[in-house]
Amino acid sequence: MGPLAGIKVVELAGIGPGPMCAMLLADLGAEVLRIDRPEPGDLGIPRERRFDLLLRGRRALALDLKKEAAKALALRLIDRADGLIEGYRPGVTERLGLGPDACLARNPRLVYGRVTGWGQEGPLAQAAGHDLNYIALVGALHAIGRHGQPPTPPLNLLADFAGGALWLAFGLVCGILEAKRSGQGQVVDAAMIDGTAALMTAFHGMIASGFSRHERGTNFNDSGAHFYEVYECKDRRWVSVCAIERRFYAELLRRLDIDPQSLPPQMEREHWPAAKARLAAVFRTKTRDEWCALLEGTDACFAPVLTTDEAARHPHNRARGTYIELDGIVQPAPGPRFSRSAPETPIPPQESDPEAALAGWLDPAEIAAARTAGIFSNETARQ
Repeated sequence: MGPLAGIKVVELAGIGPGPMCAMLLADLGAEVLRIDRPEPGDLGIPRERRFDLLLRGRRALALDLKKEAAKALALRLIDRADGLIEGYRPGVTERLGLGPDACLARNPRLVYGRVTGWGQEGPLAQAAGHDLNYIALVGALHAIGRHGQPPTPPLNLLADFAGGALWLAFGLVCGILEAKRSGQGQVVDAAMIDGTAALMTAFHGMIASGFSRHERGTNFNDSGAHFYEVYECKDRRWVSVCAIERRFYAELLRRLDIDPQSLPPQMEREHWPAAKARLAAVFRTKTRDEWCALLEGTDACFAPVLTTDEAARHPHNRARGTYIELDGIVQPAPGPRFSRSAPETPIPPQESDPEAALAGWLDPAEIAAARTAGIFSNETARQ
């Protein structure tokens, strides 16, 4: 089931963008096999496997790829794959004997997906880094934050997940589509700096035109404007308003019982701080739920600021089925939606289980031979 049904992908275990890319593909029907390390990584987040939600939707197999027999098994799996995901530093898979040249020589139609922070080449290619570093280098971090305040880390959404996982997933699907026509695979180099830079495309245009400034917290969509802001309510909860268009701005003021003539023209930037103070005083007169009763569902471009727990309980998200529950854990549902080839509900994150993991890849005799040879480094991968 799902639009990617029939696509096989091998995932070499990593953190951040690689697992999320694999989850996205598995959510939409691809058969993804995760090759885990026999020992845990050094991320340092102690938790049960079932809470590592990016690992849902696929089976896991623990292999010590430094051993020749385990590497040979991995190559046999790659022979049968349409795509591969790896997120190591440049050169690591080559040193393991699992680099693009070795894999494409055996499977010429393979699409070999690589995701790194800095890219496969360049002065920083071998340097360690994380999301915050990558968004800093391409101007995204500098633009996020309030006026007079330091840049604000926006979780690790931009580089790891938008500029990395989504960028790689898009590249892999494009490569697999092309390979279906040409019969030839290729390497997809998804650098998080490239992906995040692409996300900044519209802002380059706004800066170039003079519409936006490099000084953060002074622009219409970075907390500079009163009509694109979050406001604290009487109960110390928060609401958001994004009434950019004139008609939506007029609707917001009408519902706040503010005379438009008592405020300066909407786009006069020098008057935004005073207008923001005016709206802030109004929003402090009611609780968040009272504002929801008045503004939700209108053209005032309004939404309450919710926690993840509250988001799953919100009536709109419940009606949409935006969240599902797997193994007792509420989490976002697969997406986007498809009218005809809807995917099945994903399975929860799995421990290493050689028979289950390899069932769709090798015949029983091959699996039994691998077990006899002691290839499976542990029957149940530790966290």
